[in-house]
Amino acid sequence: MERVRAAIERQVLGLTGIALKEIDYEHPAGEPGLFGPRSVIWQVHGDFTSMMCGGISALLLQMLHPLALAGVWDHSNFREDMLGRLRRTSQFISATTFGTTRDAERLIERVKHIHLQVSGRACDGTPYEASDPQLLTWVHVAECSSFMAAHLRYRRPGLAVSEQDRYYREAARIAEALGARDVPTSSAAIADYLQAQRPQLCSDGRTREVANLLLNAPAPSRLARLPGALMMRAGIDLLPDWAAQILGLHLSTLQRHIVRPGVHGIARVLRASVRNAAYHCAMRRMGENPVL
Repeated sequence: MERVRAAIERQVLGLTGIALKEIDYEHPAGEPGLFGPRSVIWQVHGDFTSMMCGGISALLLQMLHPLALAGVWDHSNFREDMLGRLRRTSQFISATTFGTTRDAERLIERVKHIHLQVSGRACDGTPYEASDPQLLTWVHVAECSSFMAAHLRYRRPGLAVSEQDRYYREAARIAEALGARDVPTSSAAIADYLQAQRPQLCSDGRTREVANLLLNAPAPSRLARLPGALMMRAGIDLLPDWAAQILGLHLSTLQRHIVRPGVHGIARVLRASVRNAAYHCAMRRMGENPVL
């Protein structure tokens, strides 16, 4: 059984920023980073299954903004290196959440530098810049609201609204460090923000192509094929109804009855198998036992 557990863990860590081997999450001892183990963000971002499902949903939601889509379309190599993009995104989230303050700030500055090089015009001629504070806020809200939706469904459905609000306040620190402005910091404010953004969101051929590439990406191994397919469908299932309607992506009642219990089952296996993700290493750095 230990061999099976280790094989599963290798598969999981191979999808994350851990595979890049650039961040030491276990040293120096006692350094809490930006948040520390008592934060809500450590609990939310520490669960691989809900984060993966939420991440899929976040990408689908983010691409409904025509300027966010244009930036990815024009400047990203996601078509050729989807796994690499997943690892780099995972590394940024993990390092800013669980890394030392020095590593978190270093990665924030790296991403800010990259954003300064990303600009262009959308299909309708509207200019965009990845460093635009309002665009950064959109990307952040789409991401964090999706992570929270996944956490509530697959990890802690009874998480108090006050704790959800604390998560949004904590996560806003990263968005603001990147240059985002007017970042909503409560569940109610997040809901209001998403509602206000709806008139400018849309789906076109490029949106659908990105969605198809994401949802039909080949699994890294045969072992990951079924869990991957379930998590992709779970990502669709987490979308707000209006966003799913814009994308034309829907799950039937039967599909939901398969996907939700299936993901819960996968989560139990992964939580029992993974012991060396960024969260676990950071907890050891703080001299504490992981609780996830």
